[in-house]
Amino acid sequence: MSTAPIPFDKREGFIWMNGELLAWGDAKVHVLTHGLHYGSCVFEGERAYKGKIYKSREHTERLIKSAEIMDFEIPYSIDEIEAAKALVVEKNGGGDQYVRPVAFRGSEMMAVSAQNNRIHLAIATWNWPSMFDPATKMKGIRLDIADYRRPDPACAPVHAKAAGLYMICTISKHRAEKKGYADAMMLDWQGRVAECTGANIFFTKDGQIHTPLADCFLDGITRRSVIALAKKRGLEVIERRILPEELPSFNECFITGSAAEVTPVAEVGPYKFTPGNISRVLMEDYTQEIGAA
Repeated sequence: MSTAPIPFDKREGFIWMNGELLAWGDAKVHVLTHGLHYGSCVFEGERAYKGKIYKSREHTERLIKSAEIMDFEIPYSIDEIEAAKALVVEKNGGGDQYVRPVAFRGSEMMAVSAQNNRIHLAIATWNWPSMFDPATKMKGIRLDIADYRRPDPACAPVHAKAAGLYMICTISKHRAEKKGYADAMMLDWQGRVAECTGANIFFTKDGQIHTPLADCFLDGITRRSVIALAKKRGLEVIERRILPEELPSFNECFITGSAAEVTPVAEVGPYKFTPGNISRVLMEDYTQEIGAA
């Protein structure tokens, strides 16, 4: 008999918030927090393996950069944030954990303009197993094709990992799951292949790897790691604009992300793929990389 998951506000453990290590239930914000109403919030999604956060400093650097793009400054240095993340992982039991730093404007002003609001920073971690069943990963997951598209870079701060940019991802993932898919692939504002709702996407053809140019979505840290692993294998990686009508010409497809890690794909809407050697090798290389990190 399965049990319902514990709501995140009812869990046990510790959360670092604004320089203090708090009991989980004591980490609270007011309902009139600007980040809740106006999306002035940035975050990271990271994984700790055996108590060590993979590419931790790169994530912290991106968090600070995202805040700068959103026109606010996190009042802690990279080294201070790094120490806080390591502390929370340790206090919450070490091992394999998901790590969520989040920075946001507070409640001093409640309007679009909020220059005087305090900038808060919180860091939480929790146990989270592989996003997809490792035993069946090589069968490949199924992706829908989302109705919403990634926005034009002239219309949104697309290179920030900002909370507001994920509302269309939540809607698209919900719609996909209702239809029996694991996730959805999104197109960009001009109808070209972009990414999934929370992961980057790759395709293979004639021994080469093709992936969309990250010009209107995040150049993921896992994405960069997998590209480096592929090049180390002598595989050519081509970053370019990919049109949906090209999908039937590809052999394999896989997605990458801190949550998804490296996961093969069997279907994208009406298009079929056969998870094969390149997906398998990169999945194994990434598993070895995070184990050795």
